[in-house]
Amino acid sequence: MMKSYLQQYIDGAWVDSEGGTVYQVIDPSTEQPCTEITLGTAADVDKAVAAARSAFESWSQTSVQERLDVLGRIMTEYKARMPDLAKAMSQEMGAPMALASMAQAPTGLAHFSATAKALAAFEFSEVIGKATVVHEPLGVVAMITPWNWPLNQICAKVAPALAAGDTMILKPSEEAPSCAVILAEIMDAAGVPAGVFNLVNGDGPGVGAALCAHRDVDMVSFTGSTRAGIAVALAAAPTVKRVHQELGGKAANLVLEGSDLATVLPPTVAGVLANSGQSCIAPTRLLVHASQVAEATAIVKSMMEQTKVGDPAEMGQHIGPVVNKAQFDKIQGLIQSAIDEGATLVTGGVGRPDGRNAGYYIQPTLFTDVRPDMRIAQEETFGPVATITAYQDQDEGIRIANATEYGLSATISGDPAAAAKVAPKLRAGLVTINSWSPDIGAPFGGYKQSGNGRENGRYGLTDFMEVKTITGLPGNVREGKPAEAGA
Repeated sequence: MMKSYLQQYIDGAWVDSEGGTVYQVIDPSTEQPCTEITLGTAADVDKAVAAARSAFESWSQTSVQERLDVLGRIMTEYKARMPDLAKAMSQEMGAPMALASMAQAPTGLAHFSATAKALAAFEFSEVIGKATVVHEPLGVVAMITPWNWPLNQICAKVAPALAAGDTMILKPSEEAPSCAVILAEIMDAAGVPAGVFNLVNGDGPGVGAALCAHRDVDMVSFTGSTRAGIAVALAAAPTVKRVHQELGGKAANLVLEGSDLATVLPPTVAGVLANSGQSCIAPTRLLVHASQVAEATAIVKSMMEQTKVGDPAEMGQHIGPVVNKAQFDKIQGLIQSAIDEGATLVTGGVGRPDGRNAGYYIQPTLFTDVRPDMRIAQEETFGPVATITAYQDQDEGIRIANATEYGLSATISGDPAAAAKVAPKLRAGLVTINSWSPDIGAPFGGYKQSGNGRENGRYGLTDFMEVKTITGLPGNVREGKPAEAGA
Protein backbone atom coordinates (compact mmCIF):
# COMPACT_ATOMS: atom_id res chain seq x y z
CA MET A 1 0.00 0.00 0.00
CA MET A 2 1.34 3.41 -0.99
CA LYS A 3 2.19 5.74 1.91
CA SER A 4 1.31 9.41 1.39
CA TYR A 5 3.15 12.19 3.19
CA LEU A 6 2.10 15.20 1.15
CA GLN A 7 2.40 17.96 3.76
CA GLN A 8 5.37 19.79 5.26
CA TYR A 9 5.91 20.30 8.99
CA ILE A 10 6.32 24.03 9.56
CA ASP A 11 5.90 26.04 12.77
CA GLY A 12 4.49 23.10 14.70
CA ALA A 13 1.81 22.12 12.16
CA TRP A 14 1.40 19.97 9.06
CA VAL A 15 0.71 22.33 6.17
CA ASP A 16 0.19 22.09 2.42
CA SER A 17 3.03 23.05 0.15
CA GLU A 18 2.86 26.29 -1.81
CA GLY A 19 3.24 25.09 -5.38
CA GLY A 20 4.99 21.79 -4.71
CA THR A 21 4.82 18.70 -6.91
CA VAL A 22 4.13 15.11 -5.95
CA TYR A 23 7.10 12.74 -6.08
CA GLN A 24 6.98 8.95 -5.91
CA VAL A 25 9.63 7.09 -3.92
CA ILE A 26 10.61 3.75 -5.46
CA ASP A 27 11.04 0.56 -3.42
CA PRO A 28 14.49 -0.61 -4.63
CA SER A 29 13.62 -4.28 -4.14
CA THR A 30 10.60 -4.18 -6.46
CA GLU A 31 11.20 -1.05 -8.57
CA GLN A 32 7.63 -0.04 -7.74
CA PRO A 33 6.39 3.13 -5.98
CA CYS A 34 6.00 2.78 -2.21
CA THR A 35 5.69 6.35 -0.91
CA GLU A 36 4.60 9.72 -2.23
CA ILE A 37 5.73 13.08 -0.90
CA THR A 38 5.48 16.66 -2.05
CA LEU A 39 8.67 18.24 -3.28
CA GLY A 40 8.57 21.66 -1.66
CA THR A 41 9.32 25.08 -3.09
CA ALA A 42 11.21 28.24 -2.23
CA ALA A 43 7.96 29.58 -0.78
CA ASP A 44 7.84 26.63 1.63
CA VAL A 45 11.46 27.33 2.58
CA ASP A 46 10.62 31.00 3.27
CA LYS A 47 7.81 29.95 5.64
CA ALA A 48 9.99 27.41 7.45
CA VAL A 49 12.90 29.82 7.83
CA ALA A 50 10.60 32.54 9.14
CA ALA A 51 9.19 30.09 11.69
CA ALA A 52 12.68 29.04 12.77
CA ARG A 53 13.86 32.65 13.01
CA SER A 54 10.89 33.57 15.18
CA ALA A 55 11.32 30.54 17.45
CA PHE A 56 15.05 31.19 17.90
CA GLU A 57 14.37 34.21 20.09
CA SER A 58 12.88 32.09 22.88
CA TRP A 59 14.51 28.69 22.26
CA SER A 60 18.01 30.18 22.35
CA GLN A 61 17.30 31.46 25.87
CA THR A 62 16.25 28.13 27.35
CA SER A 63 18.40 26.59 30.06
CA VAL A 64 20.48 23.47 29.71
CA GLN A 65 18.01 21.61 31.90
CA GLU A 66 15.10 22.64 29.70
CA ARG A 67 16.90 21.34 26.63
CA LEU A 68 17.84 18.12 28.42
CA ASP A 69 14.19 17.62 29.32
CA VAL A 70 13.18 18.03 25.67
CA LEU A 71 15.88 15.59 24.53
CA GLY A 72 14.63 13.10 27.11
CA ARG A 73 11.05 13.35 25.85
CA ILE A 74 12.24 12.92 22.26
CA MET A 75 14.10 9.73 23.20
CA THR A 76 10.99 8.33 24.88
CA GLU A 77 8.86 8.99 21.80
CA TYR A 78 11.61 7.72 19.50
CA LYS A 79 11.79 4.36 21.27
CA ALA A 80 8.06 3.89 20.76
CA ARG A 81 8.40 4.49 17.00
CA MET A 82 11.47 2.32 16.37
CA PRO A 83 9.54 -0.40 14.46
CA ASP A 84 7.98 2.24 12.18
CA LEU A 85 11.35 3.87 11.55
CA ALA A 86 13.01 0.56 10.72
CA LYS A 87 10.24 -0.49 8.33
CA ALA A 88 10.36 2.86 6.51
CA MET A 89 14.10 2.66 5.91
CA SER A 90 13.94 -0.97 4.86
CA GLN A 91 11.32 -0.25 2.24
CA GLU A 92 12.70 3.00 0.85
CA MET A 93 16.47 2.49 0.83
CA GLY A 94 16.73 -1.30 0.92
CA ALA A 95 18.22 -2.02 4.35
CA PRO A 96 17.31 -5.57 5.40
CA MET A 97 15.00 -5.57 8.41
CA ALA A 98 17.69 -6.98 10.70
CA LEU A 99 20.02 -4.10 9.81
CA ALA A 100 17.22 -1.54 9.92
CA SER A 101 16.04 -2.73 13.33
CA MET A 102 19.42 -3.31 14.97
CA ALA A 103 21.58 -0.60 13.39
CA GLN A 104 19.80 1.95 11.20
CA ALA A 105 17.05 2.95 13.65
CA PRO A 106 19.11 2.62 16.88
CA THR A 107 21.90 4.91 15.66
CA GLY A 108 19.52 7.85 15.54
CA LEU A 109 18.52 7.26 19.15
CA ALA A 110 22.18 6.89 20.10
CA HIS A 111 22.89 10.39 18.76
CA PHE A 112 20.25 11.89 21.05
CA SER A 113 21.63 9.97 24.00
CA ALA A 114 25.26 10.91 23.30
CA THR A 115 24.29 14.55 22.74
CA ALA A 116 22.37 14.71 26.01
CA LYS A 117 25.43 13.35 27.81
CA ALA A 118 27.68 15.89 26.09
CA LEU A 119 25.29 18.75 26.88
CA ALA A 120 25.08 17.85 30.56
CA ALA A 121 28.88 18.00 30.84
CA PHE A 122 29.49 20.96 28.50
CA GLU A 123 31.44 23.95 29.81
CA PHE A 124 29.78 27.00 28.29
CA SER A 125 32.45 29.46 29.38
CA GLU A 126 36.12 29.63 30.26
CA VAL A 127 38.46 32.36 31.44
CA ILE A 128 41.47 33.07 29.23
CA GLY A 129 43.67 35.77 30.70
CA LYS A 130 41.37 38.70 31.43
CA ALA A 131 38.72 37.58 28.96
CA THR A 132 35.74 35.28 29.26
CA VAL A 133 35.10 33.03 26.25
CA VAL A 134 31.53 31.76 25.93
CA HIS A 135 29.61 29.39 23.68
CA GLU A 136 26.22 30.61 22.48
CA PRO A 137 23.46 29.35 20.16
CA LEU A 138 24.39 29.88 16.52
CA GLY A 139 20.98 30.61 14.98
CA VAL A 140 18.89 29.05 12.23
CA VAL A 141 20.41 25.87 10.79
CA ALA A 142 19.50 24.28 7.45
CA MET A 143 20.13 20.53 7.36
CA ILE A 144 20.43 18.57 4.13
CA THR A 145 20.83 14.83 4.62
CA PRO A 146 21.33 11.73 2.44
CA TRP A 147 19.58 8.39 2.07
CA ASN A 148 22.22 5.79 2.98
CA TRP A 149 22.04 5.99 6.80
CA PRO A 150 19.14 8.43 6.86
CA LEU A 151 18.30 8.63 10.56
CA ASN A 152 21.91 8.42 11.66
CA GLN A 153 22.78 11.46 9.59
CA ILE A 154 19.60 13.37 10.45
CA CYS A 155 19.97 12.86 14.18
CA ALA A 156 23.69 13.68 14.12
CA LYS A 157 22.54 17.20 13.17
CA VAL A 158 19.15 17.61 14.85
CA ALA A 159 20.30 16.48 18.31
CA PRO A 160 23.27 18.88 18.70
CA ALA A 161 21.36 21.77 17.12
CA LEU A 162 18.55 21.34 19.65
CA ALA A 163 21.06 20.98 22.46
CA ALA A 164 22.94 24.10 21.36
CA GLY A 165 19.79 26.23 21.38
CA ASP A 166 19.47 26.49 17.60
CA THR A 167 16.36 26.21 15.47
CA MET A 168 16.32 24.26 12.24
CA ILE A 169 14.87 23.28 8.88
CA LEU A 170 15.50 19.70 7.75
CA LYS A 171 15.50 18.66 4.10
CA PRO A 172 15.98 14.89 4.03
CA SER A 173 16.75 12.92 0.90
CA GLU A 174 13.73 12.51 -1.32
CA GLU A 175 14.83 8.89 -1.81
CA ALA A 176 14.22 7.96 1.86
CA PRO A 177 11.90 10.60 3.36
CA SER A 178 9.52 8.60 5.55
CA CYS A 179 11.83 8.28 8.53
CA ALA A 180 12.18 12.08 8.58
CA VAL A 181 8.40 12.46 8.54
CA ILE A 182 8.14 10.03 11.45
CA LEU A 183 10.85 12.00 13.26
CA ALA A 184 8.76 15.16 12.81
CA GLU A 185 5.85 13.29 14.39
CA ILE A 186 8.18 12.32 17.25
CA MET A 187 9.22 15.95 17.72
CA ASP A 188 5.60 17.03 17.79
CA ALA A 189 4.62 14.35 20.30
CA ALA A 190 7.61 15.27 22.49
CA GLY A 191 6.45 18.87 22.72
CA VAL A 192 9.33 20.52 20.85
CA PRO A 193 8.16 24.15 20.64
CA ALA A 194 6.64 25.30 17.36
CA GLY A 195 9.20 26.57 14.87
CA VAL A 196 12.21 24.98 16.57
CA PHE A 197 12.14 21.96 14.22
CA ASN A 198 10.75 22.26 10.70
CA LEU A 199 10.64 19.69 7.89
CA VAL A 200 10.47 20.60 4.22
CA ASN A 201 10.69 17.67 1.82
CA GLY A 202 12.20 18.42 -1.54
CA ASP A 203 15.10 17.92 -3.92
CA GLY A 204 18.48 19.62 -4.08
CA PRO A 205 17.85 22.09 -6.91
CA GLY A 206 14.58 23.22 -5.33
CA VAL A 207 14.52 23.17 -1.54
CA GLY A 208 18.23 22.49 -0.99
CA ALA A 209 19.43 25.42 -3.08
CA ALA A 210 16.86 27.77 -1.53
CA LEU A 211 18.01 26.84 1.98
CA CYS A 212 21.69 27.30 1.15
CA ALA A 213 21.16 30.75 -0.35
CA HIS A 214 18.64 32.02 2.21
CA ARG A 215 19.76 35.19 4.00
CA ASP A 216 18.04 34.22 7.24
CA VAL A 217 19.81 30.86 7.49
CA ASP A 218 22.95 31.11 9.61
CA MET A 219 24.43 27.67 8.92
CA VAL A 220 24.09 24.84 6.44
CA SER A 221 24.96 21.37 7.66
CA PHE A 222 25.22 19.00 4.71
CA THR A 223 26.00 15.31 4.36
CA GLY A 224 26.34 13.86 0.88
CA SER A 225 28.64 13.62 -2.09
CA THR A 226 31.63 15.89 -2.59
CA ARG A 227 30.12 17.05 -5.90
CA ALA A 228 26.94 18.18 -4.14
CA GLY A 229 28.95 19.63 -1.26
CA ILE A 230 30.74 21.96 -3.64
CA ALA A 231 27.36 23.18 -4.94
CA VAL A 232 26.19 23.76 -1.36
CA ALA A 233 29.29 25.81 -0.55
CA LEU A 234 28.94 27.91 -3.69
CA ALA A 235 25.26 28.63 -2.99
CA ALA A 236 26.04 29.58 0.62
CA ALA A 237 29.07 31.76 -0.14
CA PRO A 238 27.31 35.04 -1.01
CA THR A 239 25.73 35.18 2.46
CA VAL A 240 28.94 34.03 4.23
CA LYS A 241 27.06 31.54 6.39
CA ARG A 242 28.77 28.67 8.14
CA VAL A 243 29.01 25.56 5.95
CA HIS A 244 29.43 22.28 7.82
CA GLN A 245 29.97 19.22 5.63
CA GLU A 246 30.52 15.48 5.78
CA LEU A 247 31.23 14.43 2.21
CA GLY A 248 32.50 11.46 0.22
CA GLY A 249 35.02 8.83 1.16
CA LYS A 250 37.22 6.17 -0.39
CA ALA A 251 38.63 4.44 2.64
CA ALA A 252 41.71 2.27 2.46
CA ASN A 253 42.05 -0.91 4.49
CA LEU A 254 45.80 -1.08 5.07
CA VAL A 255 46.58 -4.69 5.95
CA LEU A 256 49.89 -4.77 7.81
CA GLU A 257 52.55 -7.20 6.65
CA GLY A 258 52.58 -10.45 8.58
CA SER A 259 49.05 -10.05 9.95
CA ASP A 260 46.90 -13.05 10.82
CA LEU A 261 44.57 -12.46 7.90
CA ALA A 262 41.94 -15.00 8.92
CA THR A 263 41.49 -13.05 12.17
CA VAL A 264 41.83 -9.41 11.11
CA LEU A 265 40.16 -9.33 7.70
CA PRO A 266 36.58 -10.48 8.44
CA PRO A 267 35.70 -7.60 10.83
CA THR A 268 37.09 -4.96 8.46
CA VAL A 269 35.89 -6.40 5.15
CA ALA A 270 32.45 -6.59 6.78
CA GLY A 271 32.32 -2.82 6.29
CA VAL A 272 32.33 -3.32 2.52
CA LEU A 273 29.25 -5.54 2.71
CA ALA A 274 27.22 -3.89 5.48
CA ASN A 275 24.33 -1.79 4.19
CA SER A 276 25.11 -3.17 0.71
CA GLY A 277 28.29 -1.10 0.72
CA GLN A 278 26.34 2.16 1.03
CA SER A 279 28.53 3.67 3.76
CA CYS A 280 30.90 6.58 3.25
CA ILE A 281 33.45 4.91 5.55
CA ALA A 282 33.33 1.48 3.88
CA PRO A 283 37.00 0.32 3.69
CA THR A 284 36.78 -0.86 0.10
CA ARG A 285 40.46 -0.45 -0.93
CA LEU A 286 42.37 -3.37 0.57
CA LEU A 287 46.10 -2.70 0.49
CA VAL A 288 47.93 -5.96 1.09
CA HIS A 289 51.65 -6.80 1.23
CA ALA A 290 52.66 -8.63 -1.95
CA SER A 291 53.58 -11.76 0.03
CA GLN A 292 50.01 -12.13 1.36
CA VAL A 293 47.89 -11.15 -1.64
CA ALA A 294 46.98 -14.73 -2.53
CA GLU A 295 45.88 -15.53 1.02
CA ALA A 296 43.92 -12.28 1.34
CA THR A 297 42.23 -12.92 -2.00
CA ALA A 298 41.05 -16.35 -0.90
CA ILE A 299 39.61 -15.03 2.39
CA VAL A 300 37.79 -12.08 0.84
CA LYS A 301 36.54 -14.17 -2.08
CA SER A 302 35.01 -16.61 0.39
CA MET A 303 33.34 -13.77 2.31
CA MET A 304 31.87 -12.31 -0.86
CA GLU A 305 30.56 -15.64 -2.09
CA GLN A 306 29.04 -16.53 1.27
CA THR A 307 27.14 -13.22 1.44
CA LYS A 308 23.52 -13.75 0.52
CA VAL A 309 21.55 -11.11 -1.37
CA GLY A 310 17.87 -11.03 -0.53
CA ASP A 311 14.60 -9.25 0.10
CA PRO A 312 15.03 -6.39 2.60
CA ALA A 313 11.56 -7.04 4.02
CA GLU A 314 12.75 -10.40 5.33
CA MET A 315 14.74 -10.93 8.51
CA GLY A 316 18.11 -12.62 8.13
CA GLN A 317 21.82 -12.02 7.64
CA HIS A 318 21.75 -10.93 4.01
CA ILE A 319 22.28 -7.71 2.11
CA GLY A 320 19.58 -5.92 0.17
CA PRO A 321 19.54 -3.80 -2.99
CA VAL A 322 21.17 -0.42 -3.45
CA VAL A 323 18.87 2.56 -3.23
CA ASN A 324 17.89 3.37 -6.82
CA LYS A 325 18.55 2.89 -10.51
CA ALA A 326 21.04 5.75 -10.69
CA GLN A 327 23.20 4.13 -8.03
CA PHE A 328 22.79 0.69 -9.62
CA ASP A 329 23.91 2.02 -12.99
CA LYS A 330 26.85 3.89 -11.46
CA ILE A 331 28.11 0.77 -9.66
CA GLN A 332 27.67 -1.36 -12.76
CA GLY A 333 29.69 1.20 -14.70
CA LEU A 334 32.52 1.18 -12.16
CA ILE A 335 32.65 -2.62 -12.15
CA GLN A 336 32.85 -2.62 -15.94
CA SER A 337 35.53 0.08 -15.87
CA ALA A 338 37.72 -2.11 -13.65
CA ILE A 339 37.39 -4.97 -16.09
CA ASP A 340 38.17 -2.68 -19.02
CA GLU A 341 41.23 -1.20 -17.26
CA GLY A 342 42.77 -4.63 -16.64
CA ALA A 343 41.85 -5.55 -13.07
CA THR A 344 41.27 -9.24 -12.37
CA LEU A 345 37.66 -10.09 -11.53
CA VAL A 346 37.77 -12.72 -8.77
CA THR A 347 34.06 -13.04 -8.03
CA GLY A 348 30.84 -11.15 -8.73
CA GLY A 349 30.81 -8.73 -11.64
CA VAL A 350 28.22 -6.91 -13.71
CA GLY A 351 24.54 -7.80 -13.66
CA ARG A 352 22.18 -8.86 -10.90
CA PRO A 353 22.81 -11.92 -8.74
CA ASP A 354 21.38 -15.20 -10.00
CA GLY A 355 17.65 -15.46 -9.44
CA ARG A 356 17.09 -11.71 -9.24
CA ASN A 357 15.25 -10.38 -12.28
CA ALA A 358 14.07 -7.13 -10.68
CA GLY A 359 15.35 -4.79 -8.02
CA TYR A 360 18.62 -2.89 -7.76
CA TYR A 361 20.66 -5.80 -6.47
CA ILE A 362 24.45 -5.89 -6.87
CA GLN A 363 26.62 -8.99 -6.83
CA PRO A 364 29.21 -8.90 -4.01
CA THR A 365 32.32 -8.31 -6.10
CA LEU A 366 36.09 -8.57 -5.63
CA PHE A 367 38.90 -7.39 -7.89
CA THR A 368 42.62 -7.98 -7.59
CA ASP A 369 45.53 -6.49 -9.58
CA VAL A 370 44.00 -3.08 -9.04
CA ARG A 371 46.29 -0.12 -9.68
CA PRO A 372 45.87 3.02 -7.57
CA ASP A 373 45.06 5.10 -10.65
CA MET A 374 42.08 2.99 -11.77
CA ARG A 375 38.62 4.50 -11.47
CA ILE A 376 37.54 1.70 -9.14
CA ALA A 377 40.35 2.74 -6.77
CA GLN A 378 39.61 6.47 -6.89
CA GLU A 379 35.83 6.92 -7.19
CA GLU A 380 33.39 6.23 -4.37
CA THR A 381 31.67 3.01 -5.40
CA PHE A 382 28.92 2.83 -2.75
CA GLY A 383 28.22 -0.83 -3.35
CA PRO A 384 29.44 -4.24 -2.10
CA VAL A 385 32.64 -4.07 -4.16
CA ALA A 386 36.17 -4.52 -2.80
CA THR A 387 39.55 -4.17 -4.50
CA ILE A 388 42.97 -5.57 -3.60
CA THR A 389 46.14 -3.65 -4.39
CA ALA A 390 49.59 -5.03 -3.55
CA TYR A 391 52.30 -2.98 -1.85
CA GLN A 392 56.00 -3.81 -1.41
CA ASP A 393 56.76 -2.09 1.89
CA GLN A 394 54.84 -0.17 4.56
CA ASP A 395 55.83 3.26 3.28
CA GLU A 396 54.36 2.42 -0.11
CA GLY A 397 51.19 1.11 1.53
CA ILE A 398 50.78 4.39 3.42
CA ARG A 399 51.37 6.41 0.25
CA ILE A 400 48.71 4.44 -1.62
CA ALA A 401 46.29 4.78 1.30
CA ASN A 402 46.69 8.56 1.19
CA ALA A 403 46.64 8.82 -2.61
CA THR A 404 43.03 9.94 -2.91
CA GLU A 405 41.21 13.28 -2.84
CA TYR A 406 39.17 11.96 0.09
CA GLY A 407 40.07 11.75 3.76
CA LEU A 408 36.99 10.69 5.68
CA SER A 409 38.27 7.43 7.14
CA ALA A 410 40.95 4.76 6.92
CA THR A 411 41.19 1.30 8.39
CA ILE A 412 44.21 -0.67 9.56
CA SER A 413 44.07 -4.46 9.82
CA GLY A 414 46.80 -6.01 11.94
CA ASP A 415 48.60 -5.84 15.27
CA PRO A 416 47.21 -2.85 17.24
CA ALA A 417 50.64 -1.86 18.58
CA ALA A 418 52.04 -1.71 15.06
CA ALA A 419 48.89 0.03 13.83
CA ALA A 420 49.33 2.73 16.48
CA LYS A 421 52.56 3.80 14.75
CA VAL A 422 50.87 3.90 11.33
CA ALA A 423 47.66 5.74 12.31
CA PRO A 424 49.29 9.21 12.61
CA LYS A 425 50.53 8.89 9.02
CA LEU A 426 47.06 8.36 7.51
CA ARG A 427 45.36 11.54 6.30
CA ALA A 428 41.84 10.82 7.47
CA GLY A 429 39.48 12.13 10.13
CA LEU A 430 38.70 8.63 11.40
CA VAL A 431 41.21 5.77 11.68
CA THR A 432 39.82 2.42 12.80
CA ILE A 433 41.96 -0.54 13.83
CA ASN A 434 40.57 -4.03 13.21
CA SER A 435 37.07 -2.56 12.87
CA TRP A 436 35.37 -0.12 10.52
CA SER A 437 32.76 1.81 12.50
CA PRO A 438 33.10 5.04 14.50
CA ASP A 439 32.41 5.75 18.16
CA ILE A 440 29.19 7.76 18.28
CA GLY A 441 30.45 9.94 21.14
CA ALA A 442 33.72 10.85 19.41
CA PRO A 443 34.20 13.45 16.65
CA PHE A 444 33.41 12.36 13.10
CA GLY A 445 34.37 14.21 9.93
CA GLY A 446 36.91 14.34 7.16
CA TYR A 447 40.16 15.72 5.83
CA LYS A 448 40.65 17.04 2.30
CA GLN A 449 37.57 16.78 0.03
CA SER A 450 35.69 14.72 2.60
CA GLY A 451 34.44 17.89 4.23
CA ASN A 452 34.96 20.18 7.18
CA GLY A 453 33.63 20.41 10.71
CA ARG A 454 32.80 17.54 13.04
CA GLU A 455 29.72 15.72 14.26
CA ASN A 456 29.06 13.61 17.40
CA GLY A 457 29.38 14.31 21.10
CA ARG A 458 31.07 17.41 22.47
CA TYR A 459 32.75 18.29 19.17
CA GLY A 460 29.47 18.09 17.31
CA LEU A 461 27.80 20.27 19.91
CA THR A 462 30.55 22.89 19.59
CA ASP A 463 30.17 23.04 15.80
CA PHE A 464 26.54 24.15 16.20
CA MET A 465 27.50 27.07 18.44
CA GLU A 466 29.10 30.48 18.13
CA VAL A 467 32.09 31.50 20.24
CA LYS A 468 32.15 34.94 21.83
CA THR A 469 34.98 36.69 23.69
CA ILE A 470 34.01 39.19 26.39
CA THR A 471 36.59 41.49 27.94
CA GLY A 472 36.28 43.97 30.77
CA LEU A 473 33.89 41.96 32.93
CA PRO A 474 34.11 42.44 36.70
CA GLY A 475 36.16 39.67 38.29
CA ASN A 476 33.26 38.11 40.18
CA VAL A 477 31.16 37.92 36.99
CA ARG A 478 34.08 36.72 34.86
CA GLU A 479 34.59 33.75 37.17
CA GLY A 480 30.87 33.02 37.34
CA LYS A 481 30.14 31.40 33.97
CA PRO A 482 27.56 33.86 32.61
CA ALA A 483 27.04 32.18 29.25
CA GLU A 484 24.45 29.50 29.89
CA ALA A 485 21.34 31.19 28.51
CA GLY A 486 18.33 31.06 30.74
CA ALA A 487 20.20 29.49 33.64
